[in-house]
Amino acid sequence: MTPESHPPTGTHDPTAGPPPGCPAHGLGPGALHRLHGPGAEDLDDLYECLREQYGPVAPALLHEDVPMWVVLGHAENLQLVRSPSQYTRDSRIWTPLLDGQVKPDHPLMPHIAWQPICSHAEGDEHQRLRDAVTSAMATIDHREMRRTIGRYTQGLVNAFCERGHADLVPQFAEHLPMATLCAILGMPEEYNDRMVQAARDALKGTETAIQSHAYVMEALGRLALRRRARPENDFTSHLVTHEAGLSDDEVREHLRLVLFAAYEATANLLANALRMVLTEPGFRARLNGGQMTVPEAIEQSLWDEPPFSTVLGYYAKQDTELGGQRIRRGDGLLFAPAPGNVDPRVRSDPRAQMKGNRSHLAFGGGPHECPGQDIGRAIADVGVDALLTRLPDIRLDCPEEELRWRSSIASRHLVSLPVRFEPKIQQDVTLPPSQSPIPRPREQWQIAGPARAAAPVPEPRQETVRPEPMAEPVRVRESVRMPEPVGAAASGGESGRESVWRRLMRWWVGE
Repeated sequence: MTPESHPPTGTHDPTAGPPPGCPAHGLGPGALHRLHGPGAEDLDDLYECLREQYGPVAPALLHEDVPMWVVLGHAENLQLVRSPSQYTRDSRIWTPLLDGQVKPDHPLMPHIAWQPICSHAEGDEHQRLRDAVTSAMATIDHREMRRTIGRYTQGLVNAFCERGHADLVPQFAEHLPMATLCAILGMPEEYNDRMVQAARDALKGTETAIQSHAYVMEALGRLALRRRARPENDFTSHLVTHEAGLSDDEVREHLRLVLFAAYEATANLLANALRMVLTEPGFRARLNGGQMTVPEAIEQSLWDEPPFSTVLGYYAKQDTELGGQRIRRGDGLLFAPAPGNVDPRVRSDPRAQMKGNRSHLAFGGGPHECPGQDIGRAIADVGVDALLTRLPDIRLDCPEEELRWRSSIASRHLVSLPVRFEPKIQQDVTLPPSQSPIPRPREQWQIAGPARAAAPVPEPRQETVRPEPMAEPVRVRESVRMPEPVGAAASGGESGRESVWRRLMRWWVGE
């Protein structure tokens, strides 16, 4: 892969070196920037350097200096994903892989290696597998799903609302998507702390990632076998019984694809949206003032910080041209929503509000567009709205500059989001969230007097008014004691006569 550039946009000559301000110590062979290690701590800045130097498509280096194009332009990203005749997700044609430059233990191999799933397939095979997934998605009852999300949200908030403080990443954003997805797939009993930690560990690629991945796959395998034997009304059952006739391995692999992809994307989306609400006063003011709804806030978050920064990868099926760069057959390309969403040609001010505009790249496009995006949106919409309703005074519990992220080429994951609020009582998880506690049913009804004032107010002198007698007085239970009327003496006012209130009460109870 060589950066033979002839962009029509007037960008710098790629052979002239990085523009001023670009971290030159991150350069590798061919004076190309590395997307990892020193010089790549802030990938957003690096992408802007690459955009200035190369234009909308830039050459870069992955781990072990494997070359890869990064697609930075909004239009070029859409052209990439919408041109299946020119680009494929089948990495088996990738030149560095065929040449042996990409070893089996390459750090990104789990993302790169071809798998028998719809997101890597093409043609009729892609259609067969994709139809099974989208048909199973179509059977989801979205009203019931939102009720399920609401119940889990209430339960998660109940777990910390009485303390007055929480960390919304590990206690909320990392749990709500997993709880919801386990319910949708048909295995709510598998949702627990261990499942959440196993998924997080597998996605982080730690030393125990293989064991964590195996734990999740075991649960999915048991689910697939149960539903093969006895289908029910859930996603997995519809996937198993679809006319495409998926094998047990295909069912399990697609369950893994849905669980991991939707979980990581939605956990990031929730954390990013909550951070924006807590750290940007104008953002929260628009929400509180009614100028922006929670779903609109979620879409803004998808523009500003998409759950996946880049997606590995697409591969050129033939010699072609993209964004002024000559792409050779077998070259690899990164679909890049993060830099694509701030392309100056579609968004001259990266801080601009994109209200009502859903043309961001967060969920991809073309034949491999994310089929579960409505699930992610629903989890974020319901979760954020319910949390803010329960805890309207919630605020960040640390300086904003102390927030930390765990970054990789694929995503930028918020590590912690500490918050503080006035302690609240728990609420019934089956009821909608409320800012005030839900009153308990009274054990018995009683007649209460007026609210007690801060200081007694003398009752003005007035003539006694006798109420019209009733045919038969209505009695209350003898155990109920009537409260003393506020500001009235036991024997009445200065005249010594009983007050109107006292006489009325005596008549009411039949004295």
